[in-house]
Amino acid sequence: MNGPTWTPEEWADGIRRADRAFLGRALSLVESSLPEDAARAADLFAALGSPRQSTFRLGITGNPGAGKSTLTEALGVHWAEQGRRIAVLAVDPSSSLHRGSILGDKTRMERLSRHPNAFIRPVASGGQLGGVAASTRAAIALLEHAGYTKILLETVGVGQNETDAAHYVDGLLLLALPNAGDEVQGIKRGIMERADLIAVNKCDGSFVDAGRRTATQLRESLKWFTREDGWSVPVLQLSAAEGKGLQELDETLNRYERWVRGTGEFDTRRSSQREHAWREAWTAFLAQWADQQPEIATLRDQARAAYSHGQSAFFPKK
Repeated sequence: MNGPTWTPEEWADGIRRADRAFLGRALSLVESSLPEDAARAADLFAALGSPRQSTFRLGITGNPGAGKSTLTEALGVHWAEQGRRIAVLAVDPSSSLHRGSILGDKTRMERLSRHPNAFIRPVASGGQLGGVAASTRAAIALLEHAGYTKILLETVGVGQNETDAAHYVDGLLLLALPNAGDEVQGIKRGIMERADLIAVNKCDGSFVDAGRRTATQLRESLKWFTREDGWSVPVLQLSAAEGKGLQELDETLNRYERWVRGTGEFDTRRSSQREHAWREAWTAFLAQWADQQPEIATLRDQARAAYSHGQSAFFPKK
């Protein structure tokens, strides 16, 4: 990545001051797949050290059309006007080849993007599954160093394999639509089990009664899941476009944050996320190392040939 030749210490100082030029370049740095940029990013994080304060990270996920961007902006503006510093990572679907963002959520959050207490960063998923981007963890860390106290992670919203977001956030909000049954049927078990809060959005106009029925069905569905942490998942109704139910959502999120911090679940989750990050890094390191070993490369080619001929039992069983 070409750009200014700042030293790691200059980058770190600029990020701590929440200088948008430094922060924007740093986010581009951690998104880069170039080896030299990975080395520069490592030097930057070494200079940054540990974040100054504990933030609260909220993931917002749900089916396409559920209104994730609308709610993200409404909630972000609500918090920003209270004097809180808000950062949004809006993960867009993108090409796995060219990694370009398709939707450009920043253009859809015009009001929030103009607020002095807010920072929005569209992130191309690069085709990665799970609703998040490969650089998400590093991006969150940079925003924490910049002093943002509330970080909103809006997932891609394509398909239902979006449970990976739980590995990055302290709370996961699932958005549903008031389709009186169809929406409930379309929500997969995995994301229901991961959700810490559920909100039925677009409960306005002629959809108020449908939203109420969907919320009831979701509450009934939650009875089939047993959470080990003891948290009772609330199901709310709101209209992000009209601002209805936003105050109740804010109060519920505050209650959840007090609970997750007070019970120690916050620290447990952060510890689990660090372990998940370590395993991801270790797996990537092993894959890179294996590609450089001639003997392993030969074995890999033999395995590929065996699989191409339908010999799925190539690898020995444990």
